[in-house]
Amino acid sequence: MNVQTVAQDAFKNKVILVTGAGAGIGRQAATSLAAHGATVILLGRTVEKLEQVYDAIVASGGPEPAIIPLDLKGATEKHYLDMAATIESSLGQLDGVLHNASELGVLGSIEQTDMAMFDEVMKVNVTAQLNMTKALLPLLKKADAGRIVFTSSSVGKKGRAFWNAYAISKFATEGLMQVLADEMSNTNVRVNCINPGATQTGMRAKAYPAEDVSLLKQPADLMPLYLYLLSVQAQENGQSIDAQPK
Repeated sequence: MNVQTVAQDAFKNKVILVTGAGAGIGRQAATSLAAHGATVILLGRTVEKLEQVYDAIVASGGPEPAIIPLDLKGATEKHYLDMAATIESSLGQLDGVLHNASELGVLGSIEQTDMAMFDEVMKVNVTAQLNMTKALLPLLKKADAGRIVFTSSSVGKKGRAFWNAYAISKFATEGLMQVLADEMSNTNVRVNCINPGATQTGMRAKAYPAEDVSLLKQPADLMPLYLYLLSVQAQENGQSIDAQPK
């Protein structure tokens, strides 16, 4: 795929919501979007981490972000509807959503699956994203160029032993993206997936504790693709794109 470089002010007067914005790829995406002019809505479960990202954006001269502390495990449909109403009343618009927050769960065999763990992973990685997207779609459809980017994984495209709930949830994410993209094909909304690949994040360290992290990409290395797919320039729809193609 030809990833175009976005202009320095590509997100001026744009409002972009980033979930899992407190660390890793979410934090980098939030700061990169702000550096390109976006008013970023920082959503995550740990207020202290969100405040650190907020401070970093303000200190670097970016537009003042908004903070939404929300634990996706416990959030209900009403939480998302209230969130949509608050965004519209306080910011007046929403131009894009990056669904970045994910739960790894416990790796292990299907035979030994802990169903409580499975339900928790599906709630965060699938149900919460569907619920949030459903609530935010009316706002996104009002935008000149609404953009939604989901986060996939290589194990959401080809199943791998012992990846259990996480892999199943990412197959579901791919399906959600494809269905929504088809539904949005006659609108100004574009919907795609990014598989970030091996990247230095806390989740990666949890899944591969013995890995040599010096061999991994940094979140900043992936940002051209993230910025492009969230920008007006991107016309792709229904695509699942590897940030680190082999």
